[in-house]
Amino acid sequence: MGNHCTRIPCCKKVCSCICCCNRRNKTQARGQKGSYFIKGKVHPVSRMEKWEEKITEANSHGKILVVNFKASWCLPSKTILPIYQELASTYTSMIFVTIDVEELAEFSDEWNVDATPTVVFLKDGRQMDKLVGGDAAELQKKTAAAANLLLRQS
Repeated sequence: MGNHCTRIPCCKKVCSCICCCNRRNKTQARGQKGSYFIKGKVHPVSRMEKWEEKITEANSHGKILVVNFKASWCLPSKTILPIYQELASTYTSMIFVTIDVEELAEFSDEWNVDATPTVVFLKDGRQMDKLVGGDAAELQKKTAAAANLLLRQS
């Protein structure tokens, strides 16, 4: 394995097959503008004002906020993105956002993000579930469970 990022060591905790944290890959990923494009019903959060807007929207409408803490240079984060986008299009009763751990590092620390991707499910501003790693099947399962919880409460 290459040099690991000391901030968010995704390879050591999430991906055992390749090292996406080595310095060369990290530099290349940052240099390619638009290489980590977010589309559809997923809202990128790069400022605290946007976070406040989305958490307020979720709370005031009784929605679940699904937060994907990701790193643009991390392969598991990139791999899970299409699934996350598909879930956002499927479960329109929830709000899906992404937060780059390097753009909002202190905020990511507040949520105890130790590996990427980390997906947190929030209801009324409180964490109701969490998934660490790029397990697509588990993400789908947890998202469906959260959606079912909303249906039961309606």
